[in-house]
This record gives sequence, structure tokens and C-alpha cells, in this order.
Amino acid sequence: MDPTTTRVKWQHFYTTAFWLRRRKLQLRHHPLCKFCLERGVVTRATVADHVEPHRGDWNKFCLGELQSLCADCHNSEKKFIEARGYGGAVDDDGWPTDPRHPANRRR
Repeated sequence: MDPTTTRVKWQHFYTTAFWLRRRKLQLRHHPLCKFCLERGVVTRATVADHVEPHRGDWNKFCLGELQSLCADCHNSEKKFIEARGYGGAVDDDGWPTDPRHPANRRR
């Protein structure tokens, strides 16, 4: 099945009063982007993001853990992580910081 068609089926979740309240509460309690903060950068969060993608599962949508992200991190770094299963950030030595990165699995 086409992923775009599937997404349209649950896109309305984001217009429910429940979600709008939950999003507002998430951003009020965690107003800064989690990914930017991990890099030492202070950026205002604008997206309440599901840590684990819900893929249309109403229970995961309602109960899943959220994180606050800026739009740039949500649309780039988060997509990278979802596609590969690990983040691409590196430390000062150039070593991947995500413990799920293949280079860190050998350690």
C-alpha cells in the first residue's frame, strides 16, 4: 500500500482537540528543541513529535512518548533517524555519538 495514502487515513488525528491540547502541553513543559539542546544550541521547539512513530495506531498516537523539536530537526535529523535507525551526529573526534550507530555496535 502507498505510504502517502495510508498517512492520509490518520492525518485527521492532528486536528483533534485531544491532540491540540496534548501538543500545547508538551511544548509548554518542554519549550526547547531536544536535538538542538544535545548539541548545545538553544532553539525554540515548534513540533511535538512522537519518539516512536505511531503509523496510524490510535493508542500509540494518544499514549506514545513525545519530544519537543524545532521544525528543522523534525524535518531532517528525525527523518534520518527513522530511515536508518540511528542518528548521524558525531563528537569532536568524528566518532558517532548515537549508541545505535553501526560503528558503536562493535565496541
